[in-house]
Amino acid sequence: MKLSNILTTAALLSASALGTACHEDSPITNPPVEKTTVEIERGAYARGADVSWLTQLENEGYTFSSTDGTQMECMKLLRDDCGVNAIRLRVWVNPADGWCNADDVVLKARRANALGLRLMIDFHMSDTWADPGQQATPAAWADMDLTELTAAVKAHVTDVLSRLEVEGIEAEWVQIGNETRQGFLYPLGSIDNPANFTQLVNAGYEATKAIFPDCSVIVHIDSGDNWYLYETIFGALKSNSGKYDMIGLSIYPEAASWQSTIDQMITNVKKAKTEYGKEVMLCEVGMVYTEADACASMISYLMANADLEGIFYWEPEAPAGYNGGYNKGCFDNGTPTAALSPFTTSSN
Repeated sequence: MKLSNILTTAALLSASALGTACHEDSPITNPPVEKTTVEIERGAYARGADVSWLTQLENEGYTFSSTDGTQMECMKLLRDDCGVNAIRLRVWVNPADGWCNADDVVLKARRANALGLRLMIDFHMSDTWADPGQQATPAAWADMDLTELTAAVKAHVTDVLSRLEVEGIEAEWVQIGNETRQGFLYPLGSIDNPANFTQLVNAGYEATKAIFPDCSVIVHIDSGDNWYLYETIFGALKSNSGKYDMIGLSIYPEAASWQSTIDQMITNVKKAKTEYGKEVMLCEVGMVYTEADACASMISYLMANADLEGIFYWEPEAPAGYNGGYNKGCFDNGTPTAALSPFTTSSN
């Protein structure tokens, strides 16, 4: 299905420097965008990128260029040179430095939408990283009981998505929680309390559908090659009348052994579709940036053999060693490597 968006976003060219993540008049977070009409093709295979670090990187002085040396805005570069058709953005509730808060997310979503890129919103339900090692409840929600926490989840999702709706931006996918292998919003939302976990997921689902009825709500686990995690999370949701539309996965294989890891994931995807009756999205994938050829081979193999709704590369624009050592981007000195080349050559 195609959704026509008539965009009226204009360039905002303040001379002031960006002090926080949410200055809407900054030329860093709002590069010039002409009024345009774009056709956003929903439902096609997602060739995606999570670029949640982008405004922070720009504020720190990083720039991005095509292989011929032409400097370009990163999302446009990903679209035009790498075949990306969708952007994923994480949301933190009240991050200490402002990056990835609701305002920052809206700025990036505005830019993606102006380029005709589809949108996934990833609610971490935390003030900081939510992943297999940490699922901390936001500080402002820390003393809430389950009823209050459920209401807070609904209010948070409603707030962020309503801001997008006002701007004419529609999320095609929404994640409720990030890599929730053992639940989220600890301790109340731990999978040790499966009914609580399900109630909180359902709160996010209902809030999403109230604003974007056609949006696919995703529940996301890491390590897509580990069947135990599917049984733990999606089994609990099945037993407790959980509401969601799609299974989300992460996978970060080693270059030397990627095929065995991916083959196991493919087996699990087939089994999960049968067991739980849901489509599957690969919400995060990555490989060390110096292994671009191996990464391209892996993505080609996934696109040809895995029954997925799409693939999102996690932070391809990240420079080597960023944020304490992340080395699985797929740009080299601000220029795309060959890692995403299958996005432009595959029939998907």
